[in-house]
Amino acid sequence: MGVKSKAAAAILILLLFLGSLWFQGGLDYHWDSCLKGYNEANKVNHVSSSNGTDGTAVSQLLEGCPGQTFQVSLLLSHLLAAPAYTSDVLLQPYLSSWDELVKFMDALGPMVGLISKEIETKTTIIRQLALTAEEDPEAELGLDLHSINPVRTEGETKNTLEVLQHTNAYHSVRSMIAAEMNQGLVDFHHQTDSGCRTLLRLHRALLWLKLFLERLAETPVAGRLSNPADLCREAYQSTLAKHHTWFVRKAAELAFIAMPERGFFFRLVCVQNQKELSAVLNIVVKAIGEVYDRTQTALEENGMLDLP
Repeated sequence: MGVKSKAAAAILILLLFLGSLWFQGGLDYHWDSCLKGYNEANKVNHVSSSNGTDGTAVSQLLEGCPGQTFQVSLLLSHLLAAPAYTSDVLLQPYLSSWDELVKFMDALGPMVGLISKEIETKTTIIRQLALTAEEDPEAELGLDLHSINPVRTEGETKNTLEVLQHTNAYHSVRSMIAAEMNQGLVDFHHQTDSGCRTLLRLHRALLWLKLFLERLAETPVAGRLSNPADLCREAYQSTLAKHHTWFVRKAAELAFIAMPERGFFFRLVCVQNQKELSAVLNIVVKAIGEVYDRTQTALEENGMLDLP
């Protein structure tokens, strides 16, 4: 076996390990242990206007991309449908957004696709919890919100009450947090398969992808465009890396070597050049940012940003 073959085999083994552990307890746990249909035209135009993007990018987002499994138009429609009330996120479109992001990752090749399998595991956990709650009448909510978060402000309590009056336990991020806290399902010291802990792992991964797409959209004033592999590595180092061990960080960096070149991303979202790619991705990144910020606030208010 030649040097190149040995290197390829080593990378594949590391990626198989990485793919199986990527989001399980932030990886360190394992290492240390050995929607309904929408018409989104107005929403897309609102987002694009605030970004200063042109009508071509908007029409590309609305039309879909023939021959592609990943559809940026579907991703955007789910992202725009997720924000609800004044500060909440609906879980159904949130998880549907992840379905499209999984397709996006799968399209980047089998090496990166291994990582997406763990994301699917996480979304399945939350969906199963939601299904169980629907089948079990005792899972419906009737909660004392002040006992869940004693420091909740009057406005926050009113917002959460509004959510709970119209939803079941896993209808939204805030209703899920309230239900699981009330039922004692969230453990702040030991790993569990609670929806809140699972959401936190997805939340961290969403920041990684958001930052990667944000940097992929950047057009340098002068000089050469950065390699997507380098951008993805930088995004990882700024986000998920802080939750991983040294070994896992090195394994993750090997995974990014297999990232496609920039031209592949043009084809993936049906654009012709970097200018068009930037226009499309800026709209998507803004929509991701809204969902991320709302989720971050809900988790932070309940002290859930460091669940084991």
